[in-house]
Amino acid sequence: MILVDSNILLDIITNDPVWYDWSLAQLDGASLLGPLCINDVVYAEISVRYDRIEDLEAMLAETGLDILPIPRAALFLAAKVFTRYRKSGGTRSGVLPDFFIGAHAAVSGLSLLTRDTKRFQTYFKSVTLNSPPPA
Repeated sequence: MILVDSNILLDIITNDPVWYDWSLAQLDGASLLGPLCINDVVYAEISVRYDRIEDLEAMLAETGLDILPIPRAALFLAAKVFTRYRKSGGTRSGVLPDFFIGAHAAVSGLSLLTRDTKRFQTYFKSVTLNSPPPA
């Protein structure tokens, strides 16, 4: 099972001029490897692009994305990793969602389809990332 990060879906939803083609191709390719899923955090992050929940639900059904709840062990791990990030000098305050996503993948043994690799590579080394090659 592959966890899909919100940036991949937002690239497609917004028809991003730089990333749309890459994200769509990766999503299509990942669907051949196994079931695709998102979690509650990704659901919330992509919902900002929809006026109606029915439209969001229709998109998820069309793409075959399942919604997996985040296990408590992953919630605990996310908090610990976020604390480590802050203690090591991390100053960005909007990163906690990434830690929820990374911890979910780590605890559940999921690979992660994402474009945002830095924090995942640093804090969740056990997670297999499907991401663009370094520039």
